[in-house]
Amino acid sequence: MVAVARKGDATIAQVAKDFGISASCLQRWLKIAEVDDGLRPGVTTSESAELRELRKRNKLLEQENEILRRAAAYFAKEISPK
Repeated sequence: MVAVARKGDATIAQVAKDFGISASCLQRWLKIAEVDDGLRPGVTTSESAELRELRKRNKLLEQENEILRRAAAYFAKEISPK
């Protein structure tokens, strides 16, 4: 759809109507394609996916770190002289 809209043979509204989507949706896809192609500044689709994955991994590592911190505190308390 982006390629068809970029040809310029028809208006964005007409291309969107032909494919059964809204014109605003097609305009958004065109902007995303321009960023991905380096024609417009912004975060590309692949960079966005990588950032999302890195945030998920960071959250998991933070949770694992918290578990280890609590375990260390528990065992330190258990083996300390009473």
